[in-house]
Amino acid sequence: MGLSKTIWSNPTEFIRNVRPENPVIFFSPSVLQAAARRFIDGFPGMVTYAVKTNPSEVVIENLAAAGVRGFDVASPGEIRLIRRLAPDAALHYNNPVRARAEIAEAVELKVKSWSVDSASELEKLIELVPADDCEISVRFKLPVAGAAYNFGAKFGATVELAAQLLKRAAEAGFIPSLTFHPGTQCTDPHAWEAYIRAAAEIGREAGVTVARLNVGGGFPNHRLQAVLPQIDETFALIDRVATEAFGDQRPMLVCEPGRGLCGDAFTHAAKVKAVRDGTHVFLNDGVYGALAELPLVGIIDRIEVVDGEGRPRQGALEIRIVFGPTCDSVDRVPGELMLDEGIAEGDYLIIHGMGAYSIATNTRFNGFGDLTIATVLSLKV
Repeated sequence: MGLSKTIWSNPTEFIRNVRPENPVIFFSPSVLQAAARRFIDGFPGMVTYAVKTNPSEVVIENLAAAGVRGFDVASPGEIRLIRRLAPDAALHYNNPVRARAEIAEAVELKVKSWSVDSASELEKLIELVPADDCEISVRFKLPVAGAAYNFGAKFGATVELAAQLLKRAAEAGFIPSLTFHPGTQCTDPHAWEAYIRAAAEIGREAGVTVARLNVGGGFPNHRLQAVLPQIDETFALIDRVATEAFGDQRPMLVCEPGRGLCGDAFTHAAKVKAVRDGTHVFLNDGVYGALAELPLVGIIDRIEVVDGEGRPRQGALEIRIVFGPTCDSVDRVPGELMLDEGIAEGDYLIIHGMGAYSIATNTRFNGFGDLTIATVLSLKV
């Protein structure tokens, strides 16, 4: 994966001058830093970044420059990355299942915050992690809808178990905290309300004062033209409900956005390899590449078509089926896209809001997967 050292005005200037044969991800540091400041200024607590979403060094460095002081990490590799790029940052090791060797390395790297969702993993932490000034955050789940997919299918204790784990963590001398995740790309602010109120009940059931409440990720980025993320409304709701639910024992709040921070700071460009018999569009990138999460989270309709000179096509829209470059038949963009009727071989499909997981999950399957990151001042075409 190459990083272009030139800073371009916008994606079309790059396309016009370079005529890239491989897919390109355009990165705007100003958009990323503006998103970070929005969270830092608006969220009523500590903002951490979910590194897994986009672990590019330029992302970590720009978030740190914007004032992000905490990172949600899920592996020793991510811990080492942050210790190298932001050595003084707080690290929240919120993958609730870890091997003993992973725990030992995290202890060595001074991790002070750990999540857990089972009795067996809690006992492992109690055995291996010094309790002094260390937090254990019990992750719980609820049957709440409103997200693109449900994280509770893999992680999270029931409310009843969470109360038991919280009490056990406090008795073992750890700072007792709670965490949850409402689900990825959560566009309904009220999804957070039920979780916050349940957290207060868990604390009361355990007889424990909850030190911190991590309200998770789930904060959406702008994927659909008709659905604008309600970030500020979500902040206000979290602030209000936390006070109502906990009263004068309100814990410190933490959030761990991933796509909500980086999603809109990147735009993707894929070249049209062919328009087969005037119907099916074949791209030089697909679901084994930077478009990997589209079948999981859903299509992005913030799409434009430009020709090889970077000029936007402005014809009527037609329904198109879009395939990626590999010989695998599942390599298809989900659904049907409304694209310019004049789309032709050599054009570029520009997809906005592509900062989340596009770089992290790109593969080399079938010999494809070369991806360039180009820095731009503006993402507007």
